[in-house]
Amino acid sequence: MSQIERLRLPEDDATFGSNRIFDLFQYSPAVTVNGLVFIAGQIGLRADGTIPQDPKEQIDVAFRRIEAVLEHLGLDFTDVVELVSYHVDVGSQLAVFREVKERYIRSDFPAWTILGIAALARPELIVEIKVVAATRT
Repeated sequence: MSQIERLRLPEDDATFGSNRIFDLFQYSPAVTVNGLVFIAGQIGLRADGTIPQDPKEQIDVAFRRIEAVLEHLGLDFTDVVELVSYHVDVGSQLAVFREVKERYIRSDFPAWTILGIAALARPELIVEIKVVAATRT
């Protein structure tokens, strides 16, 4: 039988601020099962609830949120095996996205799927990033 572990962040987490969003929408920032970590899609939402207007900063904030989840689990971006990015406007965002992504993922490249979508949960959001990582056993 598989053991499922759901990540609960500290209430004073520097990157997320609290678990308020996770509790409100009833989901976990990450779930670990059978050696894999499924990290919920992350957006460019700062700990104070604001969203950067600058696309590069918004993408960077989303990657920092993923990095924070990985760190809470004792992992880093070299443990990521799959990355899925959802873009409201792939054409204008892809070059900037790649530039930011290259600061976080420099080796041991994961599988990557790029999807263009009509909208995200808030109109000012331009990207959401979801990853799967492998635990270190």
